[in-house]
Formats: sequence, C-alpha cells, structure tokens
Amino acid sequence: MNSKRNWMGQLLALTVGLTGLVSTGAQAQADYPTKPVKIIVAFPPGGTSDVMARMVADEMGKLLKQPFVVENIGGAGGTIGMDRALKLPADGYTLIQTGVGQNAVAHGLDPQLKYNSITDFIHLSQIHSGPNVLVVHPSTPYKTVKDIVDFAKKSPGKLDYGYTHAASGHMAMELFKQTTGIFMTGIPYRGGGPMLNDLLAGTIPMMFINQDAALPHVKAGKLRPVAVTSVQRNPLYPDVPTIAEAGYKGFEALSWSGMSVAKGTPQPIVAKLESALAQVMQSDNIKQRMGSVGFIIPAQGIKPYTAFVQSELDTWTQVIKTAGIKPQ
Repeated sequence: MNSKRNWMGQLLALTVGLTGLVSTGAQAQADYPTKPVKIIVAFPPGGTSDVMARMVADEMGKLLKQPFVVENIGGAGGTIGMDRALKLPADGYTLIQTGVGQNAVAHGLDPQLKYNSITDFIHLSQIHSGPNVLVVHPSTPYKTVKDIVDFAKKSPGKLDYGYTHAASGHMAMELFKQTTGIFMTGIPYRGGGPMLNDLLAGTIPMMFINQDAALPHVKAGKLRPVAVTSVQRNPLYPDVPTIAEAGYKGFEALSWSGMSVAKGTPQPIVAKLESALAQVMQSDNIKQRMGSVGFIIPAQGIKPYTAFVQSELDTWTQVIKTAGIKPQ
C-alpha cells in the first residue's frame, strides 16, 4: 500500500513538473525575444547582402526591443554560413539571411550540398529584390539588346564579357545567352571590384551588374546601360528597357535576399518574426532606403517567399545544368 502511495506521489510530482516546464516554455515563447538575436549573413561585410541585413536588423531591434546583431560568416559562395547556421539551436535566436547565391545557385552547382534550402528552413519573408543591368563600355557600338545579339550571331565567340563565378550577374548572362541563342566568350574574375575596374577601363566590353552598383558609373557617363533584367522597368533606370521588352518575353534575373530560420523553430516565435518583418518592411524608413538604391519591397510572408525560393532554385539549377557550369 505504501509503495503504491509512493508511486502515485511520484507520478503526481512528475506531472506537476512537466506542466511547469510546458508553462515555462510557453511563457518564454510569448515573451520572445528576451535576449539579443543573431542574424547570420553568409558573405563578408560591405556587400548588398550585408547592407540589407543590417538595415533590417536595426528596425527589428527597435520594434522587438532587443538587439539584432549581424554576424558575417563568408566563404564558398555563402554555403559555409548556411551550414553553420543550421548547427545552432532552432530557438528563434538565430535568423539566417537567405539569398539567390546560397539558396538557389548553390544547389545547381552542388547537388550534394549539406543543406536543403526548401526542407531545412522556414522562409519568413523576402527582404529585397532588384535587377541586374546589362552595361557596356561607352566606346562600344552596342546601344540595344538587338545590337549585341546581332553581332554575337554574326561573329560567335568574338564578343567578350566579364563574370564572377556563380554570382547573380554570371547567372543573368548564362540565361541571356541561352534565351537569345548566342555564344560569347566569358572572362572570369575572382571579384566584382576588379571586373568593374576592367569594364570602366574598356578592357572588357560588357557585363551584368547589380543596379545599385552600376548607378553612379551610369550617372557619370562611364557606363552605358543597355537593359535591365526585371520584368518591369526599374525606377532608377526609367529610360532603360527590360530584356523582356527587347523581345524575350518572361526574361527575369534578380538579385534578392530574405530572412529565414531553421526548421523546428517554435511556431509562436515563427509567427512573431513573420509579423514583425512585415511591419518593418512597410516602415517609411525602409521604403525610403530601398527606393533610393532601386530595390523593390517584395510580397511579405512565409507563403510567397517559400514559393519564390523554390522557383528560383528550379530556374538556376536548370540554367547551370544547361550551361555545364561546375563548382570552383
């Protein structure tokens, strides 16, 4: 009898303890965040991805009353940072900046990646989207997409372009060649800076570049914009046609990023982050800063961003396969 009474007492104590743990866990999720939140950016400081992440971090910190701190973990086209992020607890205190390179292009380059961009993440919201611009040195005769395509078809391989392996501009160029059916000769560069310097010097005649990076050189007359890679014209380049307008309907190649968390993050925290990001992205400060560099604010939320990541993954995997691009 005593043993039965002891067993019942132990069971009651265990039940009360578990109830307390559940209650404590629920309260912690409701109070989230109660400490600083890390945002892992899978690229070095200073680039577009880093700038976007820090802009969002500032506004999220103000809204949720805790610091959002950016940590840069670069290397291997963004894949090192992504892999590292997934090794941290899925508790909402690590956000992961996802983007075209590490979450779409990377899968085409390496089918054996250590992570799956669809099944390993909850994609909270897209942050920015902007086109590449096809730019040429002003000394060249090319003023339209037709000029470039016509020359390349008459003289296959005689027209050069610069590219940085697996960057959004490289992908845009591969899609451009495949869409227009032309062959040109690519000149590889290890970084966008040296490539841009060679274009400005006239060493190479053309390349695709992010619209924000091209803008000051276009304004100074040092580069001539031929076309943008978005479906709609970009507000910073109102007189520059899209490639779709040049006769290649549906052509689109974007630079983009967003915020995600690891799969397994508690749903109440996911919902709070999704709502906070949507609120931040509609703030006047964000709208002004994004518009000043020609970026648009995409549709917010988990559903549209997840669908977009899947679409981009499918697109660039096929482009890479067709082009026969290999990882470096």
